[in-house]
This record gives sequence, structure tokens and C-alpha cells, in this order.
Amino acid sequence: MSVSHEYMEEPLEQPHFLKRLGLFDWLWAVLLLAGTVYTIANFSALMDGYEVGILIGTGLSLTLFGWAWKPIRPLGLAVAALSLLAVWTYGDTLAAAETNFFLKYLFSSQSAIMWMSALFVMATAAYWFALAIGSVFSGKVGTALTWSASTMGLVGLMVRWRESYLISHDVGHIPVANLYEVFILFAVITGLLYLFYEKRYNNRAMGAFVLTVVSASVAFLLWYSFERGAHEIEPLVPALQSYWMKIHVPTNFVGYGGFAMAAMLGVAYLLVDWRAARNPQSAFVRRMPSLEQLDDLMHKLIALGFAFFTVATVLGAMWAAEAWGGYWSWDPKETWALIVWLNYAAWLHMRLTKGWRGKPLAWWAIIGLFITLFAFLGVNMFLSGLHSYGEL
Repeated sequence: MSVSHEYMEEPLEQPHFLKRLGLFDWLWAVLLLAGTVYTIANFSALMDGYEVGILIGTGLSLTLFGWAWKPIRPLGLAVAALSLLAVWTYGDTLAAAETNFFLKYLFSSQSAIMWMSALFVMATAAYWFALAIGSVFSGKVGTALTWSASTMGLVGLMVRWRESYLISHDVGHIPVANLYEVFILFAVITGLLYLFYEKRYNNRAMGAFVLTVVSASVAFLLWYSFERGAHEIEPLVPALQSYWMKIHVPTNFVGYGGFAMAAMLGVAYLLVDWRAARNPQSAFVRRMPSLEQLDDLMHKLIALGFAFFTVATVLGAMWAAEAWGGYWSWDPKETWALIVWLNYAAWLHMRLTKGWRGKPLAWWAIIGLFITLFAFLGVNMFLSGLHSYGEL
């Protein structure tokens, strides 16, 4: 395990953001700029003005993200290199996945997603083992496996995007359109969120809790794939054939990832509080972040999730206006999105204005995850509407 909470350091005051940029930061920006310009120069005929705008916005966002969190840059380069290699290996035929060893066992979308699933489960086991016995090495293995799983998940999504166009140009779409695809997105986003805060708080003990919810999503993903054939690429329904999907869905799932991680840290908070009341010097208490740090991180994650979820809801309303002719029609997903929004708005209100801290908010974060889970999954299972990504 990295360090006990007694020795953890809070982030230090640093120079102005732009003053910290070095040669590799600017090379990162130039590389993304070159990729954006190349894509526009060669494929702008296949995109409308909104999609070009989304591409430019994505390039700028990735530049800033890479500047703010440098470890994401090797991941981005690895995803780009492996995805392009897989696309090149496919050529113009989807059947190459059945004959080419590289695609069949490693980097076809389905193979990459299976690797992602296995790596996330192994990372979860490594983190729990590290927490149980205090193994620094096992914690480092968990971190490496989480980075690898996130890489393979993103490669799987990128290659799946290309595979959809190999089936037919009319079938081709960004892979965030159904329950199977967004579960992959959820696992990757939650894993990356965890890695960011693992580095920031210099503690790997949280990984045992956060990666548990990721492994649970992976378990559902595997069941959904094998039992329902959900990995098959299907054409989009007309209402989903929109540029709004490219920004609404990923934004939404940053929010979901924040809420999920906050809930699992709520579980950690309750366990640390319970154990500390009986033995403040127990190994578990010493290896975990302090109660104050867990409370602070829950707040940051719910605030982050709430901000992204709010933006996603506004984007969804604009999409609804274009698709249905009105910003709000009380579709089941819209109704439950409002419930989720009100729940976390109330959570933040009670913390910021009423001074709530600790156990009540930890329990509330856990309950909030179940509310969010129903809005995300339950609506698709039990209620019909435009937002149903797939039926179970």
C-alpha cells in the first residue's frame, strides 16, 4: 500500500498552470493539433459542421487534460497506436478478425473488451490483497492492471467504431449507443477517475472499494454479452443518429463515474469509522485514508459528477428539442434524470449550507448510487422510451 493516512500529503500550491508547461506538454498539443487537422482535411466531407466542432472541442479538451494530468498522455498514445494498428490490420474486411491472430485474440473490439474485463477483475483482486496484507507491490500491480484495463477498454471502443463502418456506412456510429457500449464506457471512466485520485491522494487502499463497482459492471457486461448477444453491432434507430449523442452520453458517464466512486468511498468511510471506533491503530485504519480525506473526496466526486450530469442533462434537453420538438416530455429517462439531479443537488446543499459531514452523507452517497443505477439501468429494463439502450 502506498502510505498510511498519517503521512499522506495534500496537493501543494503550485506555480501558474501555463508556467508549468514544458517541451513535452507542447509536443502533446502539437500532436493533437496535427491529428485534428489531418482528420478534418481528409474526412470533413463525411462530417457536418457540428461534428467538426465536436472534433475540435475534443482535441482542445484532450490537450488541456493531458497538460493537467500527465499520466493520461501515455495512455492516449497507446490507445491511438493500438487502435490504428488494428484498423490497418482490418483493411476493408470485417472477416479479418476471424483469420488474423492479432485481431482474433487481442485487438478486435470483442477481444479487447474481454481483456479489459479480465484486467479489471485482476486489478480488483490485487487491490484487495494489498489492503488485506499491506503489500506495496500488490498495490502497484493493481494500479498497472487498472491502467492496462482502461487502455484495452478504450481500444475496444475505438476498434468497434471502425468495425461498425466495415459492416456498412449506414450502420457506422460512435460506440456509445446501447447498454453494452455504455457499460464499457462506464468502466473505463470510473477506472480513470480512480487513477487520477489515487495519484492525487497518494493512496492505493481506495482501489479495493472503487474497483469493486467496476468489476460489478464488468460482470453485468459479460452476462449481457454472452446471454443476450449484446456485443453484436446493430444499426441505430433514427432518433439516435445525431451529433448530440457524441457529447451527451460521454458527459453523462463522467457524472455516473463520479457518483459511483463517491458511493464506494462512502462504504469505505463507514467501515473506517466502524473499525476506528474499536481499534484506532488497526492495520485497516492505518492503510486507508483518514475519515476527513474520505469525506473531502466524496464531496469532490459528487460535485464533479453533479457538474457533468447537469451539463449532460442540458445537452439531453437540447437533443430532445431537436428529436421530439420539445425540451422536456417526461420520458422515463428524463424523469429519473431529474430525480438523480435533485438527489445530488440536495446532497451538496446539505453539505455546503447546513454543514453536514461524515456518516449521514456517506449513507446518502451509497443510496444515491442505487437511485442512479435505476435511472441508468432500471429504466432500460422496466420502462420504455427513446433512451432505452437495450432490453433485458
